[in-house]
This record gives sequence, C-alpha cells and structure tokens, in this order.
Amino acid sequence: MAAVSYATWMLEQEARALLTRLERVKPFALHETMLPAANLLPAAQTGIEQYLIKGRQELRGLIQRYIGWLRGPLGQRATPAQAQRLFSLLRLRFNAVLTQFDLFNDALTQRSENEIGVWLSGLDVVSADALRLRGAYYDAPPVICYLDRGVGAAIRRARTRLPGGGENPVAVIRVPRERLVGSGIASSLVHEVGHQAAALLDLVNSLRPVLQGLQRGSGPTSAIWSLWERWISEIVADFWSVARVGIASTLGLMGVVSLPRAFVFRLNLDDPHPPPWIRVKLSCAMGQALYPHPQWERLAQLWEAYYPLGGLDAERQRNYGALQATLPGFVALLTNHRPKSLRGHSLVEALEVENRQPRRLQALYQAWSREPSKMYRSPPTLAFAVIGQARSDGRMSPEQESTILAKLLTHWALSSTLEVSAACAMQSNQRASRPAVREYTRNI
Repeated sequence: MAAVSYATWMLEQEARALLTRLERVKPFALHETMLPAANLLPAAQTGIEQYLIKGRQELRGLIQRYIGWLRGPLGQRATPAQAQRLFSLLRLRFNAVLTQFDLFNDALTQRSENEIGVWLSGLDVVSADALRLRGAYYDAPPVICYLDRGVGAAIRRARTRLPGGGENPVAVIRVPRERLVGSGIASSLVHEVGHQAAALLDLVNSLRPVLQGLQRGSGPTSAIWSLWERWISEIVADFWSVARVGIASTLGLMGVVSLPRAFVFRLNLDDPHPPPWIRVKLSCAMGQALYPHPQWERLAQLWEAYYPLGGLDAERQRNYGALQATLPGFVALLTNHRPKSLRGHSLVEALEVENRQPRRLQALYQAWSREPSKMYRSPPTLAFAVIGQARSDGRMSPEQESTILAKLLTHWALSSTLEVSAACAMQSNQRASRPAVREYTRNI
C-alpha cells in the first residue's frame, strides 16, 4: 500500500472512530436520572440541550466532509502531513465538544443525589428571583446551580464564550457544599447572581469612568479611588447581595472571609477582590445606607474586635485608614448611581430595597411564626432576608434555620416543577382542542 493511500486509509478510520464516539454522547434527557422536582426548569434544559446538539451536529458535518475530502481527488493528492493537520483540528473540536458537555454534566449529575438534587433545583428558583427586576431592564437568562468543595462561590455567566467557542446558553453557579443548608448560602449565591446582573446592566463599565474621574485629583485619596475601581466588579456583586438578602449577606460574607489574620489584611493589587477586612466593613456600610439600623454598626464593631487594626505596620494602617475615610463617599456613589441601562433609575430604586428594611423583616418573621404558610408563598430572596434577620436578632437558632431552609428549598423546587407541568398540560390541551374548536365553528 502506497504511503499516501495508507495515510488516507488510517486517517479515515480515525475520523470514522470520532463519529462513533460522538454518537455515544446523548442528550441529558436520555441518561440523567433525577426526581422530577430536581430537574432543570424548561428554559435552562432546552437552552443547554439545543446548544450541545447544535455543536454535535456541526462537528458531525465537519467529520463527514473531511471523510468525503479524503476520498475525493483533493484528499488523494494531499500529502500525509496536510491530511493529518486537518484531522488534528477536527480532534481538537471533538474535545471541545466533550469539554462543553462535561461542563454541564458536572452540574446535572448532582441532581440525582438524595435531597441535594431537589435543594439545587430550589436554589435555581432562588437565583431566578435574585436576578428578577421589575421594569424589564434586561432579558434574564436561565440559571443553574451545583455544589463543589471550597468556601467560595463562582459563576460562569450566560452569554459568555465557552471553552472551544460558542456562547453559554445559561448562567452556571458553583456554590460551596459547606454552605448547605443555612442562610449563608444566600450570601454566596446572590453575590454570583449580582455578577450576572451587573453584566446585563453594564454596571461596571458605567461606574469605572466615575471612579477614574475621582483619581485625577492631587489629594492623598486619589490612589485610594484607584483601588475601589480595581475592585468594583466584586463590590457591585456584594451590593446586589446586600440589597437582596439584607444582613444575611454580610453575615454570610463574614463566614467566608473569616480567615487567619495574615489573609484578612492582605492587600494584593492583582486580586479583584477587596481585602477581607475592608470588604466586610464595606458590606456593613452598604447595609447601613440601604437599611439604616444600629445593627450594622454593631456588626462592624464585632468585625473590628475579631481583627483589630492594632499590630499592623504603619503603611497598612495608613492604607486601611484611608479606605475607611472614603467609605461614606464611595457608598453614596453606589446608591445614587443611575446607569443608562436603568433608564434614569438608581440602583436603590431598581432593587426596591424598601421591601427589605429590618423592621419589615422582623414584622414578617412574627407574622410567619403565627402563620407559616405565608412564608412559603413569599419570594425566595425575601424569605432568606427574613430568616437571616431572625438569625441576626437571635430569634432563630442555627438548627431551626437549617430545618426551615431545607423545607423551603424543597417547596420551591416542587412548586416550580408543578407550575411548569401545569403550564405544559394547558398548552397541550389547547393544541388538542383546536381541531375540535375549528370543527365546531364550521358546524355553526
């Protein structure tokens, strides 16, 4: 067998082998076992399946065209090196398709775990509620959640580029397993939702010019404003979290960043996150601006007692002193910011923070204690805010919190599943009834 024909034969065999392995990659609906209540909402399920099916179809077409090219005159005249180079590109594309499949597979496989799967579905509902704004400022994408080790959460935002190319059809949020089940999970979860909302509203890009303008002065605070600008993406996400779940956000943040002292005061200019010490102080300041109440000062003092500034070197003491001095002005900038995307409204107005004032949350907790069914009919982020406030006030124990939240997550998952099923049944009945309606109208 000549070298060229032998190479062509070998590469065709490999290409056909790619096709057989590609056919083994099935839609999630055919191989993921989970309770109906643990399933994804239809928008997320459809978006993921359609995206992955499209990628497999495109790859299948590329492989088939490559095999046809090998068999044709151009392929027969090509050198083995040329044919191999084209095949190597196909193989890279094949691995990219598998990488994208595994990205979502990791999130969906947990839906089969006992209890965890249903709770994850409940967290999907919480995420959707945290992303929802009145006023139709944006088209909110579906959100799915999964658990992982570690103490921090992360998001792969919707409509961003996936490995291997293509636009992510859903937002995928990784939440720390150690946060289940307590109100602290809302802090991490809603923070990541805040990243998605900030991207949809273009908040970071609208805030940067304002912060850059404050850096042009010659005073000692100009360098401090450059730090706030560096950290603005994480700060906006923290702001969203405080606005949605109140003091539960700050308490959850404290739980995440309560680290050895050296880490709490580390000021790394390459890190997009503010140092933990000032980040908690900023969270308290945002809470005070959104929901004036003595609890925020009490919490800030507690944080300072945990991590006193005394003992730091002179330079770091100056830096943290300057950061604290600019806190009021910086928080005022955030609360009064009116980006074009909000059509003249401020962040505070768009987020409707009046519904999360501490006294209202305390009153709701008392009402729900008398009539628990009302809690289950409330928006999920409001429920987390009320429970977080009750924990902060000492009116709810950690054991009670865990039990109630587990029930709520299960309820939200089941309710969303039943609502979707009812909507699908209604649409099916309407489609089935249309021929009968047409027949009836013809007989009139």
